[in-house]
Amino acid sequence: RARGGRRGSRAAARVAMPSAAPPAHWEAKRSKVEHIKEKSDFLRHPLMGDLVTEDPNVSEQSVQLIKFHGSYMQDNRELRQPGKGKFYQFMMRTRQPAGLVSNQLYLTMDDLSEQFGNKTLRLTTRQAYQLHGVLKADLKTVFSTIVKNMGSTLGACGDVNRNITAPPAPFTNRPEYQHCRDYAEKIADLLAPQSGAYYDVWLDGEKFMSHQIEDPKVTADRAFNQFGTNFEGSPEPIYGTQYLPRKFKIGITVPGDNHIDLFTNDLALVVMCDDAGELQGFNLLVGGGLGRSHRNSDTFAAMAEPLGYVPKDDIFHAVKAVVATQRDYGRRDDRKQARLKYLLHDWGIDKFRTVTEQYLGKRFEEFKPLPPWQHTDYLGWGEQGDGKLYCGLFIQNGRIKGEPKKALRTVIERYELSAIITAEQNLILTGVDPAWKHDVAATLSAAGMDVDGTQTDAIDARSMACPALPLCGLAMTEAERELPNINKRLRAVLTKVGLADESFVVRMTGCPNGCARPYTAEVGFVGDGPQSYQLWLGGSPNHTRLAEPFMEKLKNKDLEATLEPLFYFFKTRRQGQESFGDFCARVGFDVLRAYLKAYVPPPSLALLPRVGIDEEAFEALKAAAE
Repeated sequence: RARGGRRGSRAAARVAMPSAAPPAHWEAKRSKVEHIKEKSDFLRHPLMGDLVTEDPNVSEQSVQLIKFHGSYMQDNRELRQPGKGKFYQFMMRTRQPAGLVSNQLYLTMDDLSEQFGNKTLRLTTRQAYQLHGVLKADLKTVFSTIVKNMGSTLGACGDVNRNITAPPAPFTNRPEYQHCRDYAEKIADLLAPQSGAYYDVWLDGEKFMSHQIEDPKVTADRAFNQFGTNFEGSPEPIYGTQYLPRKFKIGITVPGDNHIDLFTNDLALVVMCDDAGELQGFNLLVGGGLGRSHRNSDTFAAMAEPLGYVPKDDIFHAVKAVVATQRDYGRRDDRKQARLKYLLHDWGIDKFRTVTEQYLGKRFEEFKPLPPWQHTDYLGWGEQGDGKLYCGLFIQNGRIKGEPKKALRTVIERYELSAIITAEQNLILTGVDPAWKHDVAATLSAAGMDVDGTQTDAIDARSMACPALPLCGLAMTEAERELPNINKRLRAVLTKVGLADESFVVRMTGCPNGCARPYTAEVGFVGDGPQSYQLWLGGSPNHTRLAEPFMEKLKNKDLEATLEPLFYFFKTRRQGQESFGDFCARVGFDVLRAYLKAYVPPPSLALLPRVGIDEEAFEALKAAAE
């Protein structure tokens, strides 16, 4: 086991070294992206050269590198012109730990969207901004403006730690939530790329002061290398030249609050406090992740598993230990198998814990007991605890546009409000003086916004979609633009079967990557072709159970014919106030499919002759009834 020795700048030494060197001719297989990262001079080249050409796009290598800086090159399929090829533009994403947005940054992002974007702002499921429609010639202006206004895009994409999520609880009198916000920021700093390439590319090497000074303990613990977590002498002490095998996602919350879908993260942290609210330590869970590929059973969605507990003074070392384990042992030959969940699947939690403990230098303590998990949406008005109010606003699929965008700008600018982006693509205005409430409410209501959290259909309020078409290169079908109509159709079917007030968690994506977390929804639509979706059912309303694929191909036109029988069965066989997702998980898919096959619409029963069903379906339904 490597302890304290110097580690080369080219490759990290693993903690369990082979007894003999490999043959001289042997070379580990690596994906193309791994070679691009290694040759990039820590994410600088050829990106810096590509940005100053007259071309509207960047090279294939730079497409990979610019992700680490917080941007994706995209092709707007609907703006292509005959004979002119792709219509290149860029999506820019911010790093926004815990979703906190200062007044200055909100107004800056609003300005940039009007001047350089498509005049909309997109709130993401990881509590960050996305700015769409930026042309290459404007990238440097956009990036530098964000940095100069106390924002950042560094590490918002790419094979590094992504934006860290935390409950958007605006409470000032709940210390456990403040710990979440504080440690989201500190761990984001701990794992931020260090080479300085970001400032070389976008600010010509000039560094600007952030809105807060990095915690000295973060700096010291990042440099600590007694147990082999770091590359000695490297500009990237944690990441090295290769960075991580794939994206790495962290979420942090308090016991019982699962607003952020905690279990879908590579690393999940739960703050553990004493009765006075003093932070004692953290529960750690590992191995969550939702990305998968259609018709590839080697890829799958997974929920995080308990790893252990560490006292608060060890949390940065523990985070580094988990990251180092994934860095050194995660697969680099196949990006579809490179997330931490696949390493955990191959090893099992006990081996993963043992190896991680070698990087940590001590054993994890026992995982602490936790209360049941609940979901909170933070919509509507509420008291922050300091005499001020907050207002949680539903933003359908996270797209701020049109009159609501203007109204938000008005009240945020007029009253110098700050905001929090939620993990469900909504926005919370904070710091509202009670004397301002009437004007804020009137201004936003006049623009059609639901300030009380009572006017939005409950299905809409509990739904999310990714952007998908026309900008995402991975999208196979619609999501953001289609889900509002799907929700209306779901409401109509529920009303038809006598469930007019029912709601459940609905999520839709245009591809199987799972950005809107459809695999933890009660009803998930996962795009697999034009106007076609996989149908996933059985997730729990508190996001603690994965859904499962119920139907491989559900054509858009067949939505009602498929879901009406299931909703009617739910109505007649649910137990108490059982949710639809829990019902599907309890009765099982064999019974659901049998009922779907045998279903006859109730109003027509008296008008139709007796209908026979096969024996297998009959026995399944009989068992369910008993």
